[in-house]
Amino acid sequence: MTGTISQEFLVFVDDSTTLSTKLLAERVLSKCRRLTNAEAGSIFIMRGQGASRHLEALSLQNDAIKAKRKLFVIPITPASISGYVATTGDIVFVDDVDRMPDGVPYRFNRAFDLKSGYRTRSIMCFPLKTPEGRVIGVVQLINRLQDGQVEPFQRGFADMIGVVSLLVGRAIERAEALEQIRERNKRLTERNRELKAERTRVLELSKQTEQALMMSVELLARAAEVHDAEVGGHIQRVNEYSYLMATLAGMDKAFCDEIRWAAALHDVGKMSVDQAVLHKPGKLNELEWVEMRAHTAYGWQILAGHPRLAMAREIAHCHHEMWEGGGYPRGLKGEEIPIAARIVALADVYDALRSARPYKPAYSHERAVQVMLHGDERMRPETHFDPNLLALFGSHSEKFAALWTRMADAPKDEAESRVA
Repeated sequence: MTGTISQEFLVFVDDSTTLSTKLLAERVLSKCRRLTNAEAGSIFIMRGQGASRHLEALSLQNDAIKAKRKLFVIPITPASISGYVATTGDIVFVDDVDRMPDGVPYRFNRAFDLKSGYRTRSIMCFPLKTPEGRVIGVVQLINRLQDGQVEPFQRGFADMIGVVSLLVGRAIERAEALEQIRERNKRLTERNRELKAERTRVLELSKQTEQALMMSVELLARAAEVHDAEVGGHIQRVNEYSYLMATLAGMDKAFCDEIRWAAALHDVGKMSVDQAVLHKPGKLNELEWVEMRAHTAYGWQILAGHPRLAMAREIAHCHHEMWEGGGYPRGLKGEEIPIAARIVALADVYDALRSARPYKPAYSHERAVQVMLHGDERMRPETHFDPNLLALFGSHSEKFAALWTRMADAPKDEAESRVA
């Protein structure tokens, strides 16, 4: 008999590998009831750790009455039959709950019978164990029927319990592990969904923040332009020249995109320059030049304190430094000067040469390139500019000319939009 039962449970377990713990418990209980002719039964799984351990009912079955399938738990103590089996790992046979022998530590709880009207007579209760001998659950079978009469469970059923306990215990342990994995994966999937939604919200907020920043940049740039009306579309053109030069220099996309708007703030410090000095029609005296040159420090102060404006701050502070020294405000040399400021310095001078000023007419592209590459009485390019950038400008000067022509022909609103 034991060999037949073993074979049946081996097939049963193999067919149950994809079931949830609850469905597996349902099938295990049904199988055990059929093998023993039990009228009713329940199967419990061990939950919790330490003092909080308890038995949780996974399946309740009763052919005589309709058992409500609701979750309930039993403390793991020797006071109840199931608790005793879970504690000791022993098998318990109760032939008649009304005539339980003296001296046993457990008692039959009549609460269910009193509430439901069912009559419990005989019980067989046995543990479900792992291969290491750890109890992970309990099966309780009630009222063995023989020719319609309730009989005690045969002690011979104990021979099959070891097989059932081991095979089913291992199957339930595996089902529990798989269920925990599925639950963990479910939580991870939900968490990933939440993170995706959060990233979407963050990106939207970041986009809104970026739009607000760009609006602030545009307003600052326009304010600076108002205080120096002679420059016209100078700011927008310097943006585009700087973007072009950064691209030619092989800077990464993030750098190129940032310098395209950061360059707009290169003269933002002029907002703080004495307006009498800024608009003086004639030459500036020494004190006035000190005030005019202070616009680089004023620009640094205006843009200080915001990490997103770090490049704009460097440009505002350092775009009048010179490659071989002698610039202002700090007299930096070579690569001490931030690359963004070196790029804007070149773009700024080219546009200034192309633009009309009170002290000079607008230069043609050819004349501007001649001055940029070979100098004149006011500028020595070899000391003024980064030689690598200057060489790139010389090789691609026609692209700067094309930008000048396109932006000079563009409607004002379109040109201004490039600030953002």
